[in-house]
Amino acid sequence: MQRPIYLDHHATTPCDARVVAAMLPYFSEEFGNAASRTHAFGWRASEAVERARAAIAALVGADAREVIFTSGATEANNLALLGGARALRRARAGVSHVIALRTEHRAVLDPLAALEREGFRATLLPVGGDGLVDPERLRAALREPTLLVSVMHANNEIGVIQPIAELAELAAESGAAFHCDAAQSAGSLALDVTQLGVDFLSLSAHKLYGPKGVGALVVRRNAPLARLEPLLHGGGHERGLRSGTLPVPLCVGFGRAAELARAERDGDARHLVALRDRLWARLSAELPQLALNGSLEHRLPGNLNVSFLGAEGEALLAALPELALSTGSACTSAKREASHVLRALGAAEARALSALRFGVGRGNTEGEIERAAELVIAATRKLRALSPVWEELQRGSRRAASP
Repeated sequence: MQRPIYLDHHATTPCDARVVAAMLPYFSEEFGNAASRTHAFGWRASEAVERARAAIAALVGADAREVIFTSGATEANNLALLGGARALRRARAGVSHVIALRTEHRAVLDPLAALEREGFRATLLPVGGDGLVDPERLRAALREPTLLVSVMHANNEIGVIQPIAELAELAAESGAAFHCDAAQSAGSLALDVTQLGVDFLSLSAHKLYGPKGVGALVVRRNAPLARLEPLLHGGGHERGLRSGTLPVPLCVGFGRAAELARAERDGDARHLVALRDRLWARLSAELPQLALNGSLEHRLPGNLNVSFLGAEGEALLAALPELALSTGSACTSAKREASHVLRALGAAEARALSALRFGVGRGNTEGEIERAAELVIAATRKLRALSPVWEELQRGSRRAASP
C-alpha cells in the first residue's frame, strides 16, 4: 500500500537521516553513562552531551550552561510552570497569580490547572479573531502582582506567532518571570532568548527533525526571576534541576537536529512558505466558503489551518486516506470536540468542527501539494453535496445576494 502524503509536521517531524547517523554509535559503541566520571566511556558520553548542549544553545542564542535536558517540551513546560511558580511564590509571600493565553497547548493549560489546585490563581487572556493577543490585555492583567507569564511563541494548531519580546518586556516591568513554549517555532524561526527577553524557553527535538523523547528547558542564568524548584529528585543531574540518567543518543540527535535547523532554516522557510501558499491558492480558488483560521501574516511558514464550512473535519479525514492530516493538536485528537484554540478565536462550533490543520514540512514537494489539493477539493465537494448544513449555507448565500 502506498504511504500517505505526510502533512502533519506540527504533530511530529520525521527524524532526519543525518540525525539518525549521528545517534547510532551512542546506542552500542559509545554506550557510556554521561554521569560516569571515572572512565573513558563516561567521559566520551559526557563530551557528546556537552557538544549537543552547545548546539542547542546556539540555535536559540543561549549559553550552553542554560540548557537543561528534559524528556520533551511537555516536561520542560511543567518544570517551568510548576517549578517556577512554586519557587517564585516562596520568594514573594502573598503573591500567587500566573497568566497565560486561552490558546496555549495542553502542556501549559494542564499544569496551570494543577497550580490552581495548589492555591495559585490563573488568568487566561483572550485573543483576537486573528489569534494574536493584545499586549494591553497583558498589561491590564499584570496590575495584579504576578509571579509568572507563559505565552507560546507559535501556536501548534493555527501557527500564529505572538509578539513575545513585547510581552516579555511588560512582564519584566511588572516583576513577573516569563516562560515561552517554543517547541513549534525553534526549527522554523530565528530565535534569540536575549532579544526575546524570556526567562524560560521550552524546546522539543521531534518538532525539528530530531528524535522523540528528548527536549530542553532554557533557564537564563543571569535572570533574577528565573527561579525553579526541581520536579524530579535523585542525583542532582542537570544543575540540580532535572535528575535522571541522560539519554545520550537522544541528546546527540537533538544537538545534530539543532545544527541542521540553524544551517538550513532560511532555505527551509522559503520552501515551506512557497508550498503553503500554493496549497492555499488552490483550495481558496476552487472551494467557496473556506475560512482561514488565524493571521496569515504572523504565521509559521509551514502552517495552514482551514475550516471547510459544510464538511466536518473528521469526515474529511476519513475521506482522505491518502493524506496524513489532523484536525488539531495530536495531544487532544482522541477527543471529538471543537478545538479550544479555534473557539478562543471566536469561531462558532460548526466552523471549529470543520477545520483541518495542514503542516507542510522539509521533505514535501510541489507534486505532493498539488495532489493533496486535488484530493481535498474532491472530498470536500462530495461531502458538501450530502450535507444539509451546506444546503443551508448555500441558501443563506443566495438570500444575501438577492436585491
